[in-house]
Amino acid sequence: MPDCSKHIADQIRDAGARRQKLKIVGHDSKHFLGRDTVGEELSLKEHAGVVSYKPAELVISARAGTAIEEIDKVLSESGQMLASDPPKFDGKGSIGGSLACNLSGPGRPWTGSLRDAVLGVTIIDGRGESLKFGGQVMKNVAGYDVSRLQAGAMGCLGVIAEISLKVMPKPDATATVAIEMVDPSSSIRYINELCGTSLPITGACWDNGWQYVRFQGAGRAVEKAISEILQSRSDARQIHSEVNYWESLRDHEHDFFSSPDKIWRYSVKSTTELQKDGSSLVDWGGAQRWVRADGSVDNMAKECDGRAGKVSLFRGRESHEDVCHPMAEPLQQLHKGLKSRFDPDFLLNPGRLYSWL
Repeated sequence: MPDCSKHIADQIRDAGARRQKLKIVGHDSKHFLGRDTVGEELSLKEHAGVVSYKPAELVISARAGTAIEEIDKVLSESGQMLASDPPKFDGKGSIGGSLACNLSGPGRPWTGSLRDAVLGVTIIDGRGESLKFGGQVMKNVAGYDVSRLQAGAMGCLGVIAEISLKVMPKPDATATVAIEMVDPSSSIRYINELCGTSLPITGACWDNGWQYVRFQGAGRAVEKAISEILQSRSDARQIHSEVNYWESLRDHEHDFFSSPDKIWRYSVKSTTELQKDGSSLVDWGGAQRWVRADGSVDNMAKECDGRAGKVSLFRGRESHEDVCHPMAEPLQQLHKGLKSRFDPDFLLNPGRLYSWL
């Protein structure tokens, strides 16, 4: 695949001369995230391809438009994987979009987020200038961590052109147990106690009366974990379709996400008691709560007060409403200052993250 960075930079400079806003688009698999934004389309779809891969050093570099599936295929040939297991979205999910939205899979609390894996990035700012931050090894990552600042910025702080990531070996074995638990609060207490053990947990989700727990690692360690759970819980059973289950969670294709209702994502401390009424899915061992409910982001955010949590509207936005957790005025000023440094004319994805950004 060609390197389209020069074309992207030229388009940004041309848009700046015309005071034309730009809407950054890859494979359009995450169009429902964030707020609606308007502008001339700036496509990264063709800016794809693995630039370098060093299996012995556990490092891969790829252009932003590279599909997660393509990266997985390359890594799999050497028995490696992306630790964060970001969503593939039916083959349309790209590495640049995943970083821009900071998306990670069900194993995030145990294997790390996509943000954690970033070693370096090359971005093209609002002036059309190419800027490189970080490197390809941890010891080279010094100074201000601008690379990881791009995680979750949704393109507001520059167009991600290339990313270098650390990867990890694939586990030798994977197995999942399902434990019957009608009460999600009991599930939260149980899974937090379980996470305090040495069992190789890489997934924990409470789903409609069942607590699913995934174990990954050396074959003998996984077998021992499964045996221990089955012997200690008469209401537990091993399931053999675990790949499909965890992939449906990762790609948001689980039945829970098919609802036309608004779907909210709460990020809270894993031990936080479940207080929200309504249909919910409790992932990440309690740290990520999906809730189907009506309401505004301001009202939903009030439920996080005093619980050190954040909430955002994942799906079901209306017109131009804000969808991310409200931010205090001092933090708004800090974000605006960053925006003005990287995108002084506010050309890139205006309002995608917040109406004032």
